[in-house]
Amino acid sequence: MSGPAPPNATTALPPAPLHPATWPVWLALAAAVVLARLPERLQRWLGCALGAALYRLARTRRRVVERNIELCFPELDDAQRAHLVRRNFGEIGRGAFDFMRAWWGHLGDLESRVEWHGLEHLAAARAEGRGVILLSGHFMHFELCGRLLCQHTRAAAMYRPIRSPALDWAIERGRRRYAETVFPRDALRPAVRYLRQGGVLWFAPDQDSLRGDSTFVPFFGRPAWSLTSTHQLARLSGAQVIPFRHRRTAHGFAIELGTPLADFPGPDPVADTARVMAEIEAMVRRAPAEYLWLHRRFKRQPNGTDSPYSG
Repeated sequence: MSGPAPPNATTALPPAPLHPATWPVWLALAAAVVLARLPERLQRWLGCALGAALYRLARTRRRVVERNIELCFPELDDAQRAHLVRRNFGEIGRGAFDFMRAWWGHLGDLESRVEWHGLEHLAAARAEGRGVILLSGHFMHFELCGRLLCQHTRAAAMYRPIRSPALDWAIERGRRRYAETVFPRDALRPAVRYLRQGGVLWFAPDQDSLRGDSTFVPFFGRPAWSLTSTHQLARLSGAQVIPFRHRRTAHGFAIELGTPLADFPGPDPVADTARVMAEIEAMVRRAPAEYLWLHRRFKRQPNGTDSPYSG
């Protein structure tokens, strides 16, 4: 598959920030590039070791993971939740290497170990000349699966800038190795222009955000402050929204592009956002250990209700 050229609004990557204050970050990034190019089996072993260490040492973050799983899976007993927490930290460690590999490493023979489903849905939308929003969630391997997807189609990505200028620059440069272009999450206008040209935009709107274009909708039965951007992007561009599902398998990944969301967008941004979050919840339920439970997804609550992470 091919796609349109990036819109004129896309800017070149600015020069790397080289202030002495950034030098420790650059040293860490140099180490990350080396780790990203280790053999996959060694990365897997190191990732599992890292996850086990984080489980023991990162107690504050472990409590966030434990609380999220308690909130979202009340049907599990204590032993089942504890097992899921441990598995999640194993995925956090492996996911760290997946991120590094996506940005700075080589895929090797990984592409041959991916089970692909639903590429015809993307092809049909492209044949109509319509833009496509690939709806995903923050799984520990979402960057690596995004890079794998870009072996099949030209696509752009949206991202939230990081406070560290050096790290932000390096990650954006890494993404540009495989993404057609990248848009900051608040760059709605150029993203709409790109979609109107028939582009494919990969987007994960499932985190609590300070932005005002958000609303409370259910996520695992609890109110979650959620971006309405999927509704806005689809309404302004006419793009189809296709679920982009991915999970780890014994030998690689299973990646599925679902059927386009029917009658989307509708007239109500809140109802559309609830549909989006229900779709992402279904993705999480298929592979709960692989989701980014480190994020305080429910920290903002309606009507001044206390955060479930307080105390």
